[in-house]
Amino acid sequence: MGFADVARELLLVAPADFVAERTARQRATRKDDRELASAIGGLRKPAPAAWVVDLLAHEGALDEAVDLGPAIRAAQADADPAEIRRLRKQRAGVVDALAQAGADLASDAGHPLTPAVLDQVRATIEAAMADPHAGAAVRSGLLVRPLESAGFDDVDLDGALADPDAVPDAWSGSDAPPIPIEEGRRARKASRASRQTAPEPQPEPQPEPEPVPAQKRPSRAAPTREPKTDPAAARRAARDAETAARAESRDADAALDAAADALETAEERRADLERQLADATAEVERLERARDDAESASDRARDLLAAAQRHRRDVGR
Repeated sequence: MGFADVARELLLVAPADFVAERTARQRATRKDDRELASAIGGLRKPAPAAWVVDLLAHEGALDEAVDLGPAIRAAQADADPAEIRRLRKQRAGVVDALAQAGADLASDAGHPLTPAVLDQVRATIEAAMADPHAGAAVRSGLLVRPLESAGFDDVDLDGALADPDAVPDAWSGSDAPPIPIEEGRRARKASRASRQTAPEPQPEPQPEPEPVPAQKRPSRAAPTREPKTDPAAARRAARDAETAARAESRDADAALDAAADALETAEERRADLERQLADATAEVERLERARDDAESASDRARDLLAAAQRHRRDVGR
């Protein structure tokens, strides 16, 4: 099996059991393929929402959602409001059904979902419908973090897959337009509003004011203008902050996984030492019994020798 196949299997394991199962698979593989074992050891523990989406992908439940994306994009391109409304309603129904199916799968595995995780599952499914590359990512069963669609921007797939090379269709920077619908409509209105500037009214001619003495002439302060906000810059700053937060979260997850691995290794080492101590103690006890048996046999042999010598002397008389 290749790394992608092993990763797909491990990503279906419940989050609470993931680290132990990954360690067991890594050790079982190390003897035959050290490179694969190293890749398995570096596999990230999936976020709960990503785990649920991988369960849905394993069941083949995401195909309808992903296949609905091109239809919505075509309706948007044709500017067909009626078709867009119909497909939006269909999209909402599909997302709700898949979210409920994911919640059922998680409950069956003994890990009920929180409302926050369920919202991330919904957002990931919507992102898969909005961007064809995100659709390929969620279909792969290799997702390790949830996804989110942000209007016209491509879905960020950086660090989203356990093995990006196994899913060549899932890459950021797609030229395919995402599904704008509500978010896109608002973005377009904001963009048009920022580009259109109304002409400033010309001031009406005012009568020449009467001259006043210099000492009584009021001072004029320069008019102040409110700084213009740049919506695009604000969105970029928000995306940068979100990217930084995701990086910190990934680092924290990696550190936590490493600590869990180290703890598990230490516990297994301690168990090995305890087994070795028990084996050594048992061996010492066995050797002591063997020594006692040998001493007893030696005593019996001496007694028999003494009896034989006495018997020979008696016969000689």
